[in-house]
Amino acid sequence: MSYNQEARVRDIQTRQIQDAITNVEKHFGEMCQIFAAYVRKTARLRDKADLLVREINLFADTETPNMKFGLKSFAEELAKLQDYRQAEVERLEAKVVEPLKSYGAIIKLKREDLKVTLSARNREAKQMTQLEKTRQRNPSDRQIISQVGDYRRSTIKVMEIVSFN
Repeated sequence: MSYNQEARVRDIQTRQIQDAITNVEKHFGEMCQIFAAYVRKTARLRDKADLLVREINLFADTETPNMKFGLKSFAEELAKLQDYRQAEVERLEAKVVEPLKSYGAIIKLKREDLKVTLSARNREAKQMTQLEKTRQRNPSDRQIISQVGDYRRSTIKVMEIVSFN
């Protein structure tokens, strides 16, 4: 594979990586916001139901013994449902929202890694262009020709290392 073909392949890979990072950044951010809103609304619903339980208990205290027993039982069952809702809120925060939030930091790191790689590749391309120009001006200079060959070999090794990460 020639140097130009390798460069094209790397450009395609870079674009794919950039697209993947942008895609994850966009969608995971949206999902995180939506899940957080869902958790907040579920917590508000739980709070409202707790208020309802309190009001039912207050009302039950003013009623006849049979009605009081029925209302207190109903309030107790409603309170149990809210305990489950509280567990749901805690589980969603711990198992869904927090892991999605952590992707924000991961995405930032990957974007920085990509920038470092792109700048290194751009420097490499400039150096390769300069070496090629120098080689064309002095085709008989063996030292320059060997530098170009060494540079190509080191570039291939670097790209293999980057590809494995």
